[in-house]
This record gives sequence, structure tokens and C-alpha cells, in this order.
Amino acid sequence: MRIGLVCPYSWDVPGGVQEHIRDLAEALIDLGHEVSVISPADDDSALPDYVVPAGRAVAVPYNGSVARLAFGPLSASRVRRWVKEGSFDVLHVHEPAAPSLSLLACWAADGPIVATMHGANPRSRALHVAEPILRSALEKISGRIAVSEAARTTLVEHLGGDAVLIPNGVNVSRYCKAEPLPGWPGEGGAIGFLGRMDEPRKGLPVLLSAFELVGAQRPGLRLLIAGPGDADEVLARVPAALRDRVVLLGQVSESVKVRTYHSVDVFCAPNTGGESFGIVLAEAMAAGAPIVASDLDAFRRVLRGGRAGELFENGNAEDLAAAIGRLLDDPGRRASLSAAASAAVRDYDWPVIARDVVKVYEAVVPNAAAAAIA
Repeated sequence: MRIGLVCPYSWDVPGGVQEHIRDLAEALIDLGHEVSVISPADDDSALPDYVVPAGRAVAVPYNGSVARLAFGPLSASRVRRWVKEGSFDVLHVHEPAAPSLSLLACWAADGPIVATMHGANPRSRALHVAEPILRSALEKISGRIAVSEAARTTLVEHLGGDAVLIPNGVNVSRYCKAEPLPGWPGEGGAIGFLGRMDEPRKGLPVLLSAFELVGAQRPGLRLLIAGPGDADEVLARVPAALRDRVVLLGQVSESVKVRTYHSVDVFCAPNTGGESFGIVLAEAMAAGAPIVASDLDAFRRVLRGGRAGELFENGNAEDLAAAIGRLLDDPGRRASLSAAASAAVRDYDWPVIARDVVKVYEAVVPNAAAAAIA
């Protein structure tokens, strides 16, 4: 099939949706499909061959974060041209309710459209007001996918109808083996965090408070943090006596990210809300990292109710510190969680997920299933 994927967020800014679309595109190409992706992008030179730039993005508050979106006459023109020239068998848009390229693509397209909902947003006043405008585009969608039960609930509340549940994917082979970063995890133990440091819902303040508690009891324990944000602002929240044990890597490459998961004794996901799946958990699971995560519904599902990772009370730094301490003191428990995570994450491996997505395409594309058999 000729497949067009639409990314609503700037390609060159790290994010779960962008990574999902990148990995889906590459998995579909590996399955023999022709794939083109259109996305906002500030740096055209860094794009893979299969990505078409739709112009620069602007920062817009969205779903408790700041998303870089593209919406306007120039973007609309580029989307229309891409859709026309692509002659796609199916158009697959992501986050179609966001004011960006996916919505523009729905307006521009005439053929089959599949939409994936990633976010878990409460029903907002803005979406309610915009609903009549959105509906003219969203009514053209013929197949719907949600990456989690929370995302499916959001889709039903905002748009009506239902969706096939297909979780986020992770390239297991990319994460399962890597050398730790030099000097890590070290004899005193190490805990890790990966995410945007300046985004409150990622939960770094909760982890810093927990590290203050557990670090005071363990003189050699270190905290490794990877992700964009203001390092000075983060360190200012750490007591002076512990600052030399907090290492901030900043925004990292894909290879360093993989090595980061292999560089810690315990990986922490202290997110406080707004997560519909938890791709960071799937990545850590693929790396075999023992995990402590907040007990969000989405995280609980990914971690099999706590069988593939420890859960702590959302927002409770003392509970997080206690969970970290228990795991640091129990190598056997860490090993069993690592083994359970490595087994559970196979359900999210991209070759598995991509084939499930193709089944949705085949359901909405006339004669696609018959052509695939032939």
C-alpha cells in the first residue's frame, strides 16, 4: 500500500507522538509498504528521506504541555499538495483534534482516513467550542485507533464513536542491549529519569524530593537525568549537599538514551498525569531496567498491575523514596522485575504493532485485503 502518515508536532522536537510515527513508518517500510510522512519541521536538513516538511511550527499550550504545531495558509497549501501528489491508498493522521497538520489533512483528503488518538485529555471547553468546525473534518475518518483505554475514552468523549485499541510500539531490539555510560551505575547505586525537566506533569519535582530523602540515607547514591530543560533551575531544587550526586545530561541522542536506561539500578517514571500509555516505560522495559512508576491507570496497565514494575502513590515523594530503597536493597527483586518487563514488552514490539495497524488499513481500504492475499 501507499501510506501517508501525518505528524502534528514538530519533527525535530523530541516527543512520544513523533517517535511513534517515526517507528511506525520504518516498521511499515520494513513490511514492504510505500510510506511518506508530512510534519512540521524547523530544520529540513535533518529529516529522514521519507519525511516531507510542512514548514516551521509555533509553540502552543496543549494537553498540559507546550506543543509545536503548524496551522495556517502555508501549511494547508503544503498538505494539500502532499495529499494530491501522494495518491495514497490510506491516509493515517495522528491527534486529529489538535490544531495542526492532521486536521488540515482531513479537510484535504478524499480517500480512506485512519486516525490515531494518543492523548488522554479531559473534555475541554475549547474543544467543545471548536466541535462544529472539527466535525466537518473528523466525520471523514473511516478507521480509528487509540493507543490506550484512556485515549479511547478521550476519543469517545470528544468525537463520539469507538476505536480499535492498539498500544504504542517500541523497537525492542534497539533497547535490549547497550553499554552503560562510563562510570555508571557505580558502587553506590544509581536511579534514573528521562523526560522534559521543565514539564511539571513528567514529575521530576516529585523525584527530586524523593532523592533528597533516599540520598540522605545512601551516601553513594546518584541520580542520572536525561532530557531538555534548565539544568540550573533543576539543581537549585536540590540541597547543596546532594548536588554533586545529580548528573544532568540534557537532551540526548537516541544512542545515549538507550545507554542511559542501562546505566541505572532503578528507573523512575514519576509522571503525575496526562499520560495515556507511557512510552518511556516501554523503552525502559525493553532495556530490562527495574522500574518504579506512579500508579497512573496507563502506567498500571503497561506494567501489568505491578508485576513488571513497582508502583507508588502518584505525587507521594515519601512513597517513591521507600519504593526506590526497597529495590536498591533487593537485587533479586530487581532481577525478577527486569525479567518480567522484558517478557511483557514483547507485546509492544513494532513488528507486532505495525501488523495490527495494517489490519485497520485493510478494513477501510477497498480491496486492500484481497490485494494483500494475491
